Amino acid sequence: MNQRRPRRAAPRPPEGTPAPAELAGMARSGLAGAVRVARWADAALGPGREGATADGKATLSGATAERAAADLGLSPAQIRADWDTARLAGLVEVHGDDARPGWRLRAWDRDDSAVLRGWVALFDAWSLACPEPDAHEPAAVAEVVSAMPQVLSFLQLSAGPVPVEQLLDLLQQRVTELRTERCEVSYEPGTGRPAGSPAPVDPAPAADAPLAPLLDWALRALASVGALTYGAGQATLTPLGSWAVWVKLEQICVAAQSPAGNIEQSAEDMLRGCAQLRPNAARAEYRAWLAARPVGSAVTELIHAARGDDALLRGLAFEALRVVGAPAEPDVRAVVDEPALRPYALLWLAEHDGVDPEDAHEVLTREEATWLWVDTAAAVADHGEAPMLVRHLESAVQPTVPQLLDEVRAVGHPRTVQVLVALAAAHPDPALAKAVRRAAFQVHTGR
Repeated sequence: MNQRRPRRAAPRPPEGTPAPAELAGMARSGLAGAVRVARWADAALGPGREGATADGKATLSGATAERAAADLGLSPAQIRADWDTARLAGLVEVHGDDARPGWRLRAWDRDDSAVLRGWVALFDAWSLACPEPDAHEPAAVAEVVSAMPQVLSFLQLSAGPVPVEQLLDLLQQRVTELRTERCEVSYEPGTGRPAGSPAPVDPAPAADAPLAPLLDWALRALASVGALTYGAGQATLTPLGSWAVWVKLEQICVAAQSPAGNIEQSAEDMLRGCAQLRPNAARAEYRAWLAARPVGSAVTELIHAARGDDALLRGLAFEALRVVGAPAEPDVRAVVDEPALRPYALLWLAEHDGVDPEDAHEVLTREEATWLWVDTAAAVADHGEAPMLVRHLESAVQPTVPQLLDEVRAVGHPRTVQVLVALAAAHPDPALAKAVRRAAFQVHTGR
């Protein structure tokens, strides 16, 4: 008899956390300016409307900012700030030269969960919301960004104002830990140098960077997105900020309970571990793995895994990217011109743009669909069973097997021969198997 693991009880936010509807109201209030500019852009810059910008592009050029400022009674600087916020919150999506309203804008007035997801997207992008200080090395800025989750967690646990000096001490400790973990060497106290090493001629800029100005920048940026209040030498999480930090901590807890134990694996090993799972279980595993990593590096890992030789991992990588959602779009769009990834990327983008998954295949050309058929067949041949490969014939876009074989030969997939040989060995019809073997031989000999 199968035994099911008991479900983890739905977590409750800390006592005193406002109800979701109240939190959504706070988010709507804080993002009112961004929503106003996004709705103006929807009306003024949408397809078929004249005068998008002076250069004809539906992005916020100087001319568009001036026009919006005049229409809305705001300064161009405020328009630009609200536009940037709208983009970070997913209220506006920019695709190349075109800007269009995001799905959250459509659901803004009726869907509290869409509002909260939009605010969390802005919260996640806090480091982009405020220009970083000049004259600081990118490595030092990156260290502070990586260390801020621990600072935010401390603020959340404190549940009240915390002196900036205390936060600075915590930031310095966390940055030191990050440097030690990265270098994996022991350091002489107070020197920042590996033990026993000579003093460097030029000190490392990142190691010597003062953290106080960077902490000030981080707190101002977080305050600008509404995550905390900052002033008089103290910082305090807002109710929205406290709730968001709790949500992130819960995601880490869920990740730590990764059902298949792949949380600490590389993307490739995690995908291999998910290969035998049912779709829902695999998606839970993807979510756990993603929750434990910065989105950017996770997407990079998944795309790197998709570029490998294993066709099964290619398909699974794009399934995991579907779980990532909108933050993966720029990276997916960037690989559209790579032949091995193009069909997967086009399907992903079509579904992301709202096309029904059952109809998404219509965005592929006949050649792209055939290439994808061969790639999927390669995954089945490597990891599946013979009957699955025979059934895979039914998914081909070609109406007859001879036509399929002709187009498979022409598409030039590197696994064509192996796929045809495996299909010939698996198919119970001797005549069809013979035709497939002949096609495999012709591809192999170049005839």
